[in-house]
Amino acid sequence: MKVIRQIGSAAFVLGLFTCIFAGVPWHVMVADDPVVPWWLRIAVFCLLGGILVVLASVAIEQRKWERPGEMPAGEAKSDIMLINSTEVPGREVSEIVELVQGHTVFAIWLGKDLSALVRLILGGELTEYTEMMGRARTAATNRMIAEAAGMGADAIINVRYMTTSVVGSAAELFAYGTAVKLK
Repeated sequence: MKVIRQIGSAAFVLGLFTCIFAGVPWHVMVADDPVVPWWLRIAVFCLLGGILVVLASVAIEQRKWERPGEMPAGEAKSDIMLINSTEVPGREVSEIVELVQGHTVFAIWLGKDLSALVRLILGGELTEYTEMMGRARTAATNRMIAEAAGMGADAIINVRYMTTSVVGSAAELFAYGTAVKLK
């Protein structure tokens, strides 16, 4: 179903841009000609058909049983322990190395944005944004771990995440914590 929705989204985007950037200038230049060229008809059909395909695929998806979505792969495999408290249970901090951080800005393309917009109307989880934020969280965490590993840290304590909307459907995810060495 996801592939069908992406094809519909691509048709919509292609039709939209063709209508705006080729159809509007054509209409302005030859406004008195009542015959619409074949390429503009196809662009309008792509635009409308793309919306219809996305609507239909999301509606069919809504009828399925709700099942947990697949989350992106977990954090990087590393010996560095991540913990969101200021102490490591059963271990003693021997040295505070310094603040470590990782961040990323992720966005989804206009076609997926259209799918999410349809879900806003019909209801349901915005899986496009859920997947995007999961990938962003993993990328930011991996960058933070890599920075701590480069400093020779054993753990990162007091790990926190922060998100910020950048523009449109783009979001920044910032991960930070204190890199420490353990006894």
